[in-house]
Amino acid sequence: MTDRLESVIYPSVEKIIEYNLLAISLIKAKKGDKAQVLSKERLASLLEECKTLNGDVYDKAVFLLASLIRKHPFASGNRRTAFIVTKAFLIENGVSFNVKDDPSQARVMTGIREGYYSNEEIKEWIQHGKIREFKR
Repeated sequence: MTDRLESVIYPSVEKIIEYNLLAISLIKAKKGDKAQVLSKERLASLLEECKTLNGDVYDKAVFLLASLIRKHPFASGNRRTAFIVTKAFLIENGVSFNVKDDPSQARVMTGIREGYYSNEEIKEWIQHGKIREFKR
């Protein structure tokens, strides 16, 4: 696990944009899905905020995941992109991402978007793959 936060590897804005294109290409959700950046500034801002965030690499992963979902920097595929970015971020930093690559996880992502889960619950989900069921 990465103990020294200054050694954390962060994705670039360009890499996140590539992941959005990948998400849209591989995981079709809607007929009108298109890979389009709505705000590069929003992406750059959330990355800078992530870099200055106190906490371990999992805390930073929670921030990345929730911010990419809630700040909606893309026209389509924000939740799919957030999932891919978070998984890649943790793997690149030598720690595990224990959420199954399964369409059933989409409900959890909706819950994150709607503020249903706390950061602690999201961290537990990323680390151990367990989270309470999302209910509206």
